[in-house]
Amino acid sequence: MKKIQAIRGMHDILPEETARWRYLEATVRRVFQRYGYREIRTPILEMTELFKRSIGEVTDIVEKEMYTFEDRNGDSLTLRPEGTAGCVRACLEHGLLHNQVQRLWYQGPMFRHERPQKGRYRQFHQIGLEAFGMAGPDIDLEVILITARLWHELGIQGLELQLNTLGTPEERHRYRAALVDYLRRNESALDEDSRRRMESNPLRVLDSKNPAMAEVIAGAPSLMEYLEEESRQHFEWITRGLVEAGVEYVVNPRLVRGLDYYSRTVFEWVTDRLGAQGTVCAGGRYDGLVEQLGGRPTPAIGFALGIERLVALLEAMEKETVEDDRPHAYLVLVGEAASEKGLVLAERLRHRLPDLKLQVNCGGGSFKSQFRRADRSGARVALILGEAELANGTVGLKWLREDREQEQVDQESLANRLQQITGE
Repeated sequence: MKKIQAIRGMHDILPEETARWRYLEATVRRVFQRYGYREIRTPILEMTELFKRSIGEVTDIVEKEMYTFEDRNGDSLTLRPEGTAGCVRACLEHGLLHNQVQRLWYQGPMFRHERPQKGRYRQFHQIGLEAFGMAGPDIDLEVILITARLWHELGIQGLELQLNTLGTPEERHRYRAALVDYLRRNESALDEDSRRRMESNPLRVLDSKNPAMAEVIAGAPSLMEYLEEESRQHFEWITRGLVEAGVEYVVNPRLVRGLDYYSRTVFEWVTDRLGAQGTVCAGGRYDGLVEQLGGRPTPAIGFALGIERLVALLEAMEKETVEDDRPHAYLVLVGEAASEKGLVLAERLRHRLPDLKLQVNCGGGSFKSQFRRADRSGARVALILGEAELANGTVGLKWLREDREQEQVDQESLANRLQQITGE
């Protein structure tokens, strides 16, 4: 019989790994709430048309990477490759953008059929944040400052903020014409992928990772030269704010992002600690997307961060998490009567001490084997309940990690004693 395994590029997150995930997720939730952002949860399945209209039909994501299929009704459905489009769809469907601003965030799995490698999977997890209804550079600055705050709260250092502006659609249209003209004049120096993109999505040529393309990309015209005064002022307001807030950045004129709906401010946080997959957070402004999906013109900005990459970064830094899965205590039960009474005792203790992590031995086993399980659990102490303890109304307390005398504790006083131990 063929062994059933996880689908290539879709991996399990084992209990030994989840502590860092929860630490990251809890930190993100806390930071977002401090800035007034509320959580929204959207389906992982959407109509395929949503992504064709938002991301762009000639992007690699839509052309090559989406998991798309027809359901039994003949509708074309797609596992979401990113979160922004679904968030906008939900806001429009439920009237969340009508004469109001919204600050929202979400998290969950995304799906792209890419070549699996370290930091890049076919099922990957993102946390995203979106702000709607604010056109000025102040919200752009706030969104970037939120990301900087996250790194501070997580204790992550060494990330570089890269910043650029794509201007308005009109400015970008003029620049696009100049860029295409330049690329045509240098077509012999372009690789096959860039020749294909030259007509369909020429700005993506600037993002090529092919070293042979470096010289021709360096000589391309700069979008900055095509910006009008309002766009320049918008960008300069943000850079001044970053300087005043003490957030270092570099302007990267080749930063274009991979989705068609971006305009004006775009940014990425990158690291050299994760090999080729160096971007851990990316986003920007997308003022045209809401209208593109059938709503009224609505300014918007957001970002997404890759959970797998940030967890890998925490591991690379050997960052200790504040959450510990190990139980405080392991209850060893000797004899049939103790097995029955022990579960009731454990419930009373959990009721008295809501933060107590208490694991009870189930499935029987000798005294020795139960102590082996207690030791493997990582608990600090073992609680022992047997015939003698039942008769005396006590519980034995044996230290598993420290050289301290075993104690006999009255059952009525056990909750107070455990509270002392968990507080040490």
